[in-house]
Amino acid sequence: MTGRQKVTSERQRLDATFTRAVGIGTDPELLSDFARYLCVLVAGFLEQAVIELLLEHVRKHAAPSVLRNLDASLRKFTTANAKRIQQIVGSFDPDWREDLGQYLVDERKAAVDSVVNLRHTIAHGRYVGVTLAGVKAYYGHVTDVVNHIADLCDPA
Repeated sequence: MTGRQKVTSERQRLDATFTRAVGIGTDPELLSDFARYLCVLVAGFLEQAVIELLLEHVRKHAAPSVLRNLDASLRKFTTANAKRIQQIVGSFDPDWREDLGQYLVDERKAAVDSVVNLRHTIAHGRYVGVTLAGVKAYYGHVTDVVNHIADLCDPA
């Protein structure tokens, strides 16, 4: 399975989770709990998508020994905020860094940074007031960013 296929599979799984959220009712506390859960999943999706897309690029363009080395290194990538994504993607190609820097602005940058910050707050046991609609909006922007990175790593 290619990097894009893995990302597509994870996106479909996440889409299905968002769809299930619609059927959980109207209890505000339950909806808030589910929104926090989805926030964690969206942040994880972003991290894993960046890793998989970069690894796929390496699989296509580098020797197996380079792939093994980078696989171990990339698997440690965490805290996928806009700055760190730009750094790691830019380490492969300075033009990608520039392109991504111009792309990761306004709502896209805010969504990426927000979902990662919320995930850390949630993981550390603090309460965050996030809604399903808010997380879904972040997810839309995160998906756009992932698609952009996919196009950088493997132009169609």
